[in-house]
Amino acid sequence: MSIKVYVEGGGDSNQLRRQCRNGFREFFEKAGLKGRMPRVVACGSRQRAYDQFCAAINEAETDSFIVLLVDSEAAVASGDSPWDHLRKRDNWTQPSAAVDDSAQLMVQCMEAWFVADRQSLGVYFGKDFNAAALPARDDVEAIAKDDLERTLKQATRPCSKGKGTYRKGRHSFDLLGCLEPNKVMEASPHARRLIDALRRS
Repeated sequence: MSIKVYVEGGGDSNQLRRQCRNGFREFFEKAGLKGRMPRVVACGSRQRAYDQFCAAINEAETDSFIVLLVDSEAAVASGDSPWDHLRKRDNWTQPSAAVDDSAQLMVQCMEAWFVADRQSLGVYFGKDFNAAALPARDDVEAIAKDDLERTLKQATRPCSKGKGTYRKGRHSFDLLGCLEPNKVMEASPHARRLIDALRRS
């Protein structure tokens, strides 16, 4: 079985896309996928990830599992599948060759995964990291995207002598590789859905 994950992220630079691929590879390995690792395609923008996914799934062999992985950008309504959410929010249609598990979401964005593993955040940013600035709730998927990014910056502002204040791109993919997938899956049902789908494929 050939597995490819078309992921939002990596911007337009080769270096950042390489960091994106490496971060996801490390996360997936820790999640127990070593030996059946998906190939991660860092697509840059969210729209480009969808476009590349659609092109790939329409040309895929029968023994391939092609996945789209993007931020939900907002809360996912109760009872909605990822395809329901993407249709309502982005007007994206499910390709005829795609199955339910072909669409996967980081809810509401990748930063929710970071907040799910505060211990790894603290190790990464060092002793000046202020965990108390993060939202005091365990249901990370309910935290608004803007609040996640704002509080991460607040929590890391004292870290000027180390890693510095959190910046997407600069820190995100290194952080991703440091996370403990089990903690992320405990806090994020959509992260568990992703890993379960990859394990089954």
